This record gives sequence, C-alpha cells and structure tokens, in this order.
Amino acid sequence: MLRSGEKAAATRKRRLKIIIFFAFILAGLLIWKYAGIMLDRNAADPPREATTPSLVRGPILDRNGRILAIQTKLSSVTAWTPNIIDPEETAERLAGLLEIEQNEIENKIRESNGFLYIKRKVSPTTSRRIRELMDKGKLPGIYLEPEYGRNYPEKRLASHLIGYVGIDNNGLEGIEYTYNDILAPEPDPRNQSIQYGNQVMLTVDVNTQFSVENLAREAAEEEKAESVMLLVMDTQNGDVLSYVSIPDFDPNTFNQYSNSARRNLPISFGYEPGSVFKIFTVGSILDAGKITENSTFSCPGYYEQFTAGEPIRINCLGVHGIVDAEHIIMYSCNAGAAYASRRIEKETFYNKLSSFGFGFKTGLPLNGESSGNLRDPVNWSARSKPTIAIGQEVLVTAMQVARAATAIANEGTIIEPHIVKQIIRSDGTVIRENTRTEAGRAFSPETAEKILRYMNSATGENGTARRAQVDGIPISAKTGTSQIFDRKQGTYSADRHIASCLAVFPTDKPRYLVYAVIVNPQGDSYYGGRIAAPLVGKVINEMARMYDIPREGERVISHSGRLSLEKIEAPPINDTVPDFTGLPKRSLMPLLSREDINVVFKGEGWVVEQEPAPGTPFREGMTMRLIFDIP
Repeated sequence: MLRSGEKAAATRKRRLKIIIFFAFILAGLLIWKYAGIMLDRNAADPPREATTPSLVRGPILDRNGRILAIQTKLSSVTAWTPNIIDPEETAERLAGLLEIEQNEIENKIRESNGFLYIKRKVSPTTSRRIRELMDKGKLPGIYLEPEYGRNYPEKRLASHLIGYVGIDNNGLEGIEYTYNDILAPEPDPRNQSIQYGNQVMLTVDVNTQFSVENLAREAAEEEKAESVMLLVMDTQNGDVLSYVSIPDFDPNTFNQYSNSARRNLPISFGYEPGSVFKIFTVGSILDAGKITENSTFSCPGYYEQFTAGEPIRINCLGVHGIVDAEHIIMYSCNAGAAYASRRIEKETFYNKLSSFGFGFKTGLPLNGESSGNLRDPVNWSARSKPTIAIGQEVLVTAMQVARAATAIANEGTIIEPHIVKQIIRSDGTVIRENTRTEAGRAFSPETAEKILRYMNSATGENGTARRAQVDGIPISAKTGTSQIFDRKQGTYSADRHIASCLAVFPTDKPRYLVYAVIVNPQGDSYYGGRIAAPLVGKVINEMARMYDIPREGERVISHSGRLSLEKIEAPPINDTVPDFTGLPKRSLMPLLSREDINVVFKGEGWVVEQEPAPGTPFREGMTMRLIFDIP
C-alpha cells in the first residue's frame, strides 16, 4: 500500500497532467482559429456601423439661409486584407475612382495584415461607383464604412470664406476654423442625446457670389492673370455681399489643391495699391487743410525735387498741365499728387493714413490676415512722402482698401466690415447679430463729399475710370496700376503689374462698393483703367439687376408688397344647377358641408368640367361632380 504522502503526490501529479492536457487543447483551438482567419481568404468581415456622434457640427448658411456647409454621413473606403484575392487587380480598380496612384494602394494592401483605411470620407458619387463593383463581386475584401463628415453643396462657391475641416471634423481654414468652437461647442456630458452645434449665417448672398465669381474667373482667363480679387460691400452696414479670390478650390476635396489656390488673398496678400490710394492721400491733405479745392499744381509729365543735390523723379502718365485736387483724381496725375504731398508734414500725413486703418489688421474673423505695411515716418526717406502719395512704398490688403473706402460713402465715418451676420442656436434663438459698427471718422463730411465728387469725374469721358460707367447709374470710381516689387532683384519688375479699380455707387446716394484687383495680367494691357474698370462695370450692371438699383430715366413704382383680392364666393343653388366653370376649388369648399347634395371633387385648381350641366333642375340628394385643373 502507498503511504499517505506518496498517495497525495500521485494525486497532484495526475491533476497536473490533466491541466497540461487541457492547456494544450485550448492553445490548439486558439492557433486553429487564428490560422483560419489568416488563411481563409473568403472569411466574411462585416462592415462597421457608423458611430453616431454626440455632437452634430452646425451648418454655415448664406444671408438668406442657403446651406453652404453641413454635416452629413459619408463613406470611407476600407479593406480587410486577408479577404483580398488579387491586390494588384483591386488597386487597379480603385485607383481611378479614388484618384490615388495604383502602386500606392497596392503597397498599402500588401504591407497590411488586417484592417486598413484606403481613403477617408469619399464623395457620394464615388461611394456609389465602388458599391456597384462590390455588388458584382469585383472588390472582395473592400468595404464602405459610414462616417460623419462635412459636405459643401455649393462646392467652390465662397470657398476661401467658408474654409474646410479635416478628417477629425475640426476646422482648418476660414469660418470653419475661426468659428470652430461655435459650430462645434464642447457637448454637455450630462446630455446623452445627440447635441447640435450653432448655425453661422454669413453676410454673403449666394446669387451675388455666384455672379461675381463667374465674372472674376472670366477676367482671370481673358487677362491671363495670376489671380483676381473682387469684393462687394454694403457700405451702410458693412455687410460683405461677395468675397472672391481666384484661383479658388473645392473644400470637399481641398487637399487636392495647391497652397496658392487655397490662399485667402483679400486678407493675406499685401501689395502696393497704386493710384487707387490717391483718394486717401489727396483726401488726407485736403482734410488736414494743407490744400484747398482751388490749390493748383503744374504737371509737365513728371515730378521732380532735389535733395542734397540728388534728383528725385516720378514719372506721370501724361502732361496734364495745371491741375487741382479734382483733376489729380480725374486724370490720376502722379505729379500733382506728389507736389500736393509737399504741403503736409510727414507725421500728419502718417496719422491721417493710419486713421483709415492702413498698417493694421481689419479684424475680420479669418485666419492668416496681414496688417500690410505703413512704415513709421522716422523710417521715411526724402522720397517716401511723394511716393506714398501715388500709392507706392505702402502695402495694403484688398479688405483694408474696401474698409477705408466706406468713409467716402458715409460722410467720413469708417464702417467695420462684417462677414458673419448672425449666430443662431439649433432651436432658432439668435445668439449674436452683427449690425452697423462705426470705427471712427477719417474725413470730415465735406472732404468725403469732395472725394466722392472727384471720383465721379473720373468716370467721365476724360477720366481714367470711364470704362466703369454703367448706363443710368452715377458711379464714383478710381483706378490704379502698380508695379510688383521684385525682392530678389531689389527693384520693381518691368513685366509684373497689379491693375485695380474701386467704385462707390450710386454717387448721389452711395450704398454699395465694388473693388477689383487683377494681379500680374499678361494679356493685351495691364492698366487698371483698361482691364479692372470694365470688370467693375460688369459687376455693377449685375448688381443693378439683382438689387433693383434704379437707373436714371426709369420709372420706379413702389408699393407695400401686399395685394388685396376680391373674395370669390360660390353661386347659390336655387331651382337649377349654377355654372361653376372657372371658379377656384377654394371658393367651392362650402359645398362639401351641404347635407342635401353629394359633391365629388377631382383634381386641383379651377373648374373645367361639371356634372350635371348648368341649368339642370335641382333636386335633393343629387350628386354633383366637379373636375378641376391648373391651366
């Protein structure tokens, strides 16, 4: 017999063998299962369900509520690589649809041993085409995984203003970036239901934006320009009605565009404005009381002064003879503007120009804004004052010029520009509304009126802005042409220019502003008066149609917008059936409540047939059939 100690040892040994046995079985099962997954290339891998977000990003709308950006369910193209039979064939079929190199897709598949994202958040059209191939069994191992993402239904429209979001649905540029925390505020963890972000309503109008973008695109093509900027503003409240930067991009596929196409030029591109700047320089000298309307200057075709025996010479577009302030603007006389600048101290000149906001950011809620460059007068040379007077040696942005020009339309008061009209909660409550905001006075009302009048002269037959004329609408405009400074050469380029034109209208009651800038045109001309002024005229012509701007000679009829229509009642039924022909269905509805007849209606609109015919003797309980149609 075994002793008790030996018996216990034998028992432990048997238990250990049993444990080891079952451990081997379990390990074998795990190995078999893993091998099945890896080797069975027909194993099904169900697509993942879309995870419902705790917060839905709020939409971006135009001023009339048209959707410009909205959160929607998109699909991502995924792969379970063990199920892919032929990586090369699969990559070939996907490459064209996803606009990805075939080699790139094939390498991804071969290097992965399981789940793989091929491309995140593809368009609905692409999803549909891929699903068609999947249904035909031509893409084994490829799946469409639903995800939530951003969609821009108007595509390129106002793309620089709206911006775009990244894969994680966070804003990267434009309103999507600067208003990210408003569109997608931190969700309340106590609320387990889906929460919705705030809506951002812009000041732009979709119809105006569409028309102006098309005109800018045409101009860029016709003039072979590097870029075109076009701004349209309501000068009375500061609303930006159109914000155009060409080249542009589709925010749905923003990563397919170059950095230059995505650059927001109206706020980020600093340039010398050329002669458009004269309305601010001549206006400043007038407003400071250094010259009057009757002050005159001689233009022999150039400006010249000698400093320490060295000549400073600025050429003019022509020989204008004796000019006053109005003719400096009208003819865009460089010599006259330069000679006028000698009357004002440089510190006073600098302070006046600074009051327009030059040298400072406009504060528009867009990332990447430049402040331009208006140097402190301590850094000015002897040449600086007359050069700045003609729009050189100073850098501006298009938005700075538009903002400053609101002073001309508002008796000298600058109005802050707005691109966001309202911020609205998902329940419709208005959180914030931007209205007219005054930013200080840059001109006296008298000076603003003079500059407006001088600009109107510039659109006359002898003015440089005459090509901006629009029949029946008095316009105040100023053109500009400047050379682009070549930093590598340290001098102005001989063949790269900027053409521009600024217009405020109608002159007698200024309400709107249009500013066009054409960068580096390589067509037949590079002068602002020849290529930018006609573009501005086309924009104004379109606006006259869309905004009902009256033209001289047109008869304008106004009314409250309410119409009073005479109430139509159903004819009475006496001894005979009346004639119901031509009566609207709404007026005959009371017939349905009568208990002495059966009435049957068919169709919508007005009565075209009836049964029984008019004049038939009436009897209780009879059936009347009325057939309606819309002509």
